[in-house]
Amino acid sequence: MRAAPTILHLDMDAFFASAEQASKPSLRGKPVVVGGLGPRGVVATASYEARRFGVHSAMPMGQARRLAPNAAYLVPRFAFYRSISEQVMELLRRLSPLVEPLSLDEAFVDLEAGGVADDGASARAAGERLRADILATTGLTGSVGLAGSKMIAKIASEEAKPNGLVVIAPGTERELLGPRSVRILPGVGPATGEHLRRAGMSTVADLVEAGEDELVRLLGRAHGASLHRMAQGYDDRPVVAERETKSVSVEDTFDVDLHDRVRIRVEVERLAERCVARLRSSGHSGRTIVLKVRRYDFSTLTRSETLRGPTDDPGVVREAAGRLLEAVDTTGGVRLLGVGVTGLADYTQEDLFAQAEAGASERPAEEIAPSEVEEAPPPAAESAERVWAPGHDVRHAVHGAGWVQGSGVGRVTVRFEDPWSGPGRVRTFSVDDPDLEPAEPLPLVRGDEAA
Repeated sequence: MRAAPTILHLDMDAFFASAEQASKPSLRGKPVVVGGLGPRGVVATASYEARRFGVHSAMPMGQARRLAPNAAYLVPRFAFYRSISEQVMELLRRLSPLVEPLSLDEAFVDLEAGGVADDGASARAAGERLRADILATTGLTGSVGLAGSKMIAKIASEEAKPNGLVVIAPGTERELLGPRSVRILPGVGPATGEHLRRAGMSTVADLVEAGEDELVRLLGRAHGASLHRMAQGYDDRPVVAERETKSVSVEDTFDVDLHDRVRIRVEVERLAERCVARLRSSGHSGRTIVLKVRRYDFSTLTRSETLRGPTDDPGVVREAAGRLLEAVDTTGGVRLLGVGVTGLADYTQEDLFAQAEAGASERPAEEIAPSEVEEAPPPAAESAERVWAPGHDVRHAVHGAGWVQGSGVGRVTVRFEDPWSGPGRVRTFSVDDPDLEPAEPLPLVRGDEAA
């Protein structure tokens, strides 16, 4: 624990939805929901306007539509969000060499390590300067929490939302935490929270009063002792600049359960290709191929195969995933498939044979948790008819830049506007109109403005 609030936590405000509103003038100030739009889709992010209707992240999309039927529902544009995230992370790295990203829109920063803050006043000044720089660079807002530990800094940034800054002075942690729900502490999810409630502990103060021995009895040695320390406000975890990538994976959830074994094999091969593309873009190769299958009854099976050495060859990964599929019973249907590669290394297939000759030892398969599917629509080249995903960018030879409002029955509706214009006009075209093409996202801030 530090004597000054020099640990900063940044959390961008409703990041995906805010980025969509910034790029689409007609959606500003209106409810926007980003996520999977199929029957089994879930909400990734909801704008603050949509949250007033009760919509929140991880909610089934069907439920969101019932709560906010007039909201704009958009498919995520992850490449666009990553490009904005890279700008934000670069601003954080200017503050300190110790930046710990947690996701595209969230990170810890050790201001003391960067020499930009050593007390409350200088920490606040650094936080306000960061918020101003993010707005000028990206056109978006972020909330900042400052405290003497990571746990309290994260709580502070949540209190600062939206578009604010909160400083929690070291020494006030127990007073802050005492009346709060136990769910505010890291590692206390719904199940643990309910277990503690049944034991008579609903607030953080209840945990402190119960004592470490009682928490250890209820939760086990490691979790109980850790929770007791956090309930007293103690958190000495350092900001870690680099997190080693342990796995690369992709997965898809299907609107309708797959029963055709041939179709399932085709989907696994397609996922393997996408996984290798992501593996190569990260500059890695891997030894262990992992297949994830969630069946019709929500039971999930994971199978893995460890190769003799690392590879980034799509054929090798595709064949290994196919072999793993042969060992899985898909009777009754499959609702989700995933392919991952773990045991990552910075070298590729060319090193495999030299390692084998040198007697490289085998290594057991590692556990991975594939991330949620990202770009849901397949590339246009894979479809008989071009797919126009709601919210994605297009360009028309005559009308210029726009975005897809919706499509169906052979038609696609486009609103023509850009981040710097007012709300634009809406036009409808045939889905195969030769003048209409997918386009790259436009920057939210013009180059001269960002400078």
